[in-house]
Amino acid sequence: MDDPRTELKADTDERRDPPEFDDLVPPEELVAGDRTRDDFFDAVLGLGSPATVGEIADLAGHGVDAAREYLEWFERMGIVTQITDSPATYERNQEYLNWRRVQQLRNQYDDEELLAFLEDAVERDESFAEKFGVESPDAVAIAAHATDTDRSVETVWREVSAWKTTRRRISLLERALQTDTDGTAGQRTVA
Repeated sequence: MDDPRTELKADTDERRDPPEFDDLVPPEELVAGDRTRDDFFDAVLGLGSPATVGEIADLAGHGVDAAREYLEWFERMGIVTQITDSPATYERNQEYLNWRRVQQLRNQYDDEELLAFLEDAVERDESFAEKFGVESPDAVAIAAHATDTDRSVETVWREVSAWKTTRRRISLLERALQTDTDGTAGQRTVA
C-alpha cells in the first residue's frame, strides 16, 4: 500500500490531538440515506387510504420533518398526491405506479415475451372464471362459496385474491403491448 501524499498526512500538531469522535456522523446515519427513502417509499406503497404526514412518519419509522421532505419530493415525482392542506394528507398515486410498471415491462421484455405472459394470464383468468362460475372475482361471494365447496373461507379468499392479481397483470400487460402514438412500440430497448 502506498503512503498518502504529503499534503494529505497529518502534521505533528494534528497528530497530538485525537479526533473528536463525538463530532463524527454516526455510521448508522451515514448509511441511512437510501434506507430512509426506501422506508418512506414502502410506507407510501402500503397506504390504502389518505394519511397524514404524522401517520406516514409512524409507518416509516422516522420523524415528521423527514416525512414532509420525502412526501414533497414524492409528490413532485408523481408517486403521491396531496389531498388536503391542513392537516396535510397524502395518498398513493396508483396510476403513476402502474405507469412505472408498464415502462419496466416494456424495457425488460420484447413483444413476443409480453404476448406469452398475456396468454398465460388470460388462460389463468379463464380457469378462475370456470372454477367459480362467475365472470369476475368481484362477483364471488367468498363465505357462500366456501360453504358450498366445503373449503375454508381463507382458501377461497386467497384464490379470489390471486384472480384479482391475474386481472391486474392482464391490464398491465395489455398496456405494455399497446403501440406508442408514433408507432414505435416494437423499437424500444429491451434490457
